[in-house]
This record gives sequence, structure tokens and C-alpha cells, in this order.
Amino acid sequence: MLTYARLAKQPTRLLAMTSLRPDEFEALLSHFAEAYGATQSPDHTQAGQPRQRRAGGGRKAQLTRLEDKLLFILVYHKTYPLQTAHGLQFGLSQAQTNEWIHRLLPLLATAPCTGSTASRCRRVARAGYAPARDPVAFAQSTAPDAAPVAMQIDGTERPRQRPKNPTKQREHYSGKKSPHRQERAAG
Repeated sequence: MLTYARLAKQPTRLLAMTSLRPDEFEALLSHFAEAYGATQSPDHTQAGQPRQRRAGGGRKAQLTRLEDKLLFILVYHKTYPLQTAHGLQFGLSQAQTNEWIHRLLPLLATAPCTGSTASRCRRVARAGYAPARDPVAFAQSTAPDAAPVAMQIDGTERPRQRPKNPTKQREHYSGKKSPHRQERAAG
């Protein structure tokens, strides 16, 4: 299982997984802890319902330490893997991964960038490279007036059941040599 305690001993791997050095991670952790603490209530659950047990009662979470929670969401934010694959790294199911992502991602957005990471965070946001997470705002955004980017799609033609009728066959013919055409030419 991936933990901050392991990665803190390997700064190169921490940098590869989060784009942060250990000192930058620690600086962000203090702000993240403040944002996370503001969401925790001794009287209510995450859903806002009154607690049936005291805080800390019930099933124990896999992401117990705050450092691991921050690592979890930073790795997700950087690599954006499938939730199942991301959960495997941290010992979570896909459903638990989804729940943690939706709980921690807004907190990461509220944690301010400070110290040596501040200029990088401002540059990324100013350049427009920060990922858009609000689907309503994304739908309302307009594309730049620049020329459209040329795009190439790599596709593989697959054999399909062809109709017997020659007229209908022509409608489905792609123009490429296919096993069907090669057999007729050889025979």
C-alpha cells in the first residue's frame, strides 16, 4: 500500500508521484490539515446527519493519517488514473476511492499554495492549465478563437459480416483491401 511514510524516505519517487518535494508537501500539508479540520464535526457525519456514534467510532478507514489523505488526492490529481487502479495503490475498493476523491478534491482546491510552490501554482492557474472540475463552468466556457488543431485518429478496420446483395455490399465497402476482396481476386 502506498503511504507518505514510505515516499518521504524516497524524495525522487515523491516528486514523481506528486510533483512536490518533501518540503513543499509539508508546507501544503499544514494548509490541507486546516481545510480538512474545518469539515470534521464531532456531532455530525460527513452527510450532515447527527452521529449515532462518537467521532472515531465504527469502521476504521484505510486512509487514517492526514499525510496519506493528501498523498492520495495529489497522486490522483497528477496522474488521473482509473478509480479501480488508484484504489489498488492505496488498498481501497473503487467505491471507497470514489468517495474519498469527492471528499478530498474540494479541500485540495481550497488549500492555498505557499512558499516555493506558490509561484508554480499561480503560473499554472494563470496559464489556464489548472484542470476544470466544474462541469457547468466547463460547458459555458468558450474555446479560444485560434485556428482549430489538426487531429488524426488512429483506427483499425475490423472484418464485419457483409451483406449478400451487391448494392448493399458497395455501401459497406471501405475502399481498403480486405480478405473478402483478396479472395475474389485470387479465385
